[in-house]
Amino acid sequence: MPLTSTPLTERIASELHMTKAQLLSGDHAQEIRDLLVERGALVVRDLHPTDEELRTIARTLGDLRIGAAKRGADGKVLNEGEGGVLKVSLDPEVNPDYARFLVGNLLWHMDGTYEEVPPFATLFTPYRLSQEGGDTMFASTYAAYEDLPAEEQAYLDTLRVVHTMQAALFPAKRDVTPEEFAVWYSYPQRSHPLVWQHKSGRKSLVLSTSGAYVEGLHFSESHDLLQRLMAHATQDKYVYRHKWREGDLAIWDNTGAMHRATPTEANSKREFHRCTLNGEEPVTAPSPASTRTLAETA
Repeated sequence: MPLTSTPLTERIASELHMTKAQLLSGDHAQEIRDLLVERGALVVRDLHPTDEELRTIARTLGDLRIGAAKRGADGKVLNEGEGGVLKVSLDPEVNPDYARFLVGNLLWHMDGTYEEVPPFATLFTPYRLSQEGGDTMFASTYAAYEDLPAEEQAYLDTLRVVHTMQAALFPAKRDVTPEEFAVWYSYPQRSHPLVWQHKSGRKSLVLSTSGAYVEGLHFSESHDLLQRLMAHATQDKYVYRHKWREGDLAIWDNTGAMHRATPTEANSKREFHRCTLNGEEPVTAPSPASTRTLAETA
């Protein structure tokens, strides 16, 4: 059977019309990957995958991440999930290693900005829903870049941004203790191009709350630029908001879309199971031959 889908908004996200057997077979894997990169996020309803089925689907689409990608301040490996499936919950009884970091999930971000090669994609399915809120929102950083004026694209193509854990988490936890801040600060910082030149030829903005500052700019200019680009990239026309139902599966392209969760009730038991696909290309800046400064294009 041919792959069929329905756009959920004009610029981002589509619903896939597939059975569990079709997904598990991998017969449409390349078509799904192509659509994922084109649309940024995909949703399949009424799937109800088990952890083993989630792993199987993930492996048809890419290289399933097994093992830890994070370490604590003491060097201890944090739990990346059993067999490649991570339990995502703010409940410390579910995953005590990660619960302290997940407050940042309520802010716009991409995963793995501290890595040279960020994860390619994420598969996400609910295990227990919240009573209130808990939606997941996606924003296309491909579309946001493509809609910028050509002269601004050329200028942004030349910039680099330093990403840090403290930048990612401090806006979500202003009452941080010195001990907690020390843990955040222990994480490596990473400089990435502001614009990602993908192997496909397309470009996307590398935006995330983890973006601390733009290299070479005065701190006030850096702050204003990053704030303006974040506001631009999260306009309604670039965003899809998913209201979860039991049995849903969402897959998103971490290299071309940001995501965030919406707030839930206090002490929520919301829990999702996640598989991550390893990255396939480093964040590469546009080549100098195709880049001009804003002054040269004005």
